[in-house]
Amino acid sequence: MEWLDRLNSALSYIEDNLGSPPDYEALSRIACCSSYHFQRMFAYLADMPLSEYIRRRRMSLAAVELLSGEKVVDVALKYGYSSPTAFNRAFQSVHGCPPSAVRAPGAQVKSFPPISFKITVKGVEEMNFRIERREAFTIVGVSVPLERELEKNFQVIPQKWAQAGADGTIGRLAARMSGEPKGVLGVSSFDPKTGTGRYYIAVASEDDSGGLEKFTVPAAQWAVFPGSGSNESIQELEKRIFTEWLPTSGYEYGEAPDIEVYISPDPQNAVYEVWVPVVKKKE
Repeated sequence: MEWLDRLNSALSYIEDNLGSPPDYEALSRIACCSSYHFQRMFAYLADMPLSEYIRRRRMSLAAVELLSGEKVVDVALKYGYSSPTAFNRAFQSVHGCPPSAVRAPGAQVKSFPPISFKITVKGVEEMNFRIERREAFTIVGVSVPLERELEKNFQVIPQKWAQAGADGTIGRLAARMSGEPKGVLGVSSFDPKTGTGRYYIAVASEDDSGGLEKFTVPAAQWAVFPGSGSNESIQELEKRIFTEWLPTSGYEYGEAPDIEVYISPDPQNAVYEVWVPVVKKKE
């Protein structure tokens, strides 16, 4: 299971470099996928964002060193905090006490050991999917930049959807729909070479009049998963794809955009498809 080995190698790299800012490009090279995809898989497998895991590991090791007599300012610098205030805030959020109090009688700190990934095949619920190969196609719409830290996108993207609904953009896009896949699209495009990406709210169309942005989705192969329900249900489906289907599917993550196809975009009762780019795993 090579992709799982690569993820664990990336975790080892993180552990060896906890005193430095996360090097997302290095993680991308080790995991053989974009940093955006790596962070998505990590969050689904670990049930926490990558940045939160790194913070917990740093503060766990910092507590050990403070208990052994190291100075607060030295430990703060060692784990990448040039500001004592920022270090105090991070430490207290994890341990519930300031770093200056760890050696006080009765003080308690928490330990967060390093994690590693393994796969347990559950097989509780069936998953319907199809494999679809498509030539390049054009989408038009509006977009926002994707941040390097994945959890920041969980704030920006819903705000963009709310804005697009409120100002009539979604209705305007739906009227221009002229190609496949049919539906309002959420497209996450990330360029591993530049480390940058954008999230598009769009439709398959060539008509970019009126100031709409145009983007070409490259030719690729996708695993397509149908679903329905609320916004939370699509997140749960995506989690199952990464933790249950992908590890045992015979496929690996491909270098193409992720696509959410909203056939009926009602936020509380949507009908949708999740398109995950895949390539056949090499023997």
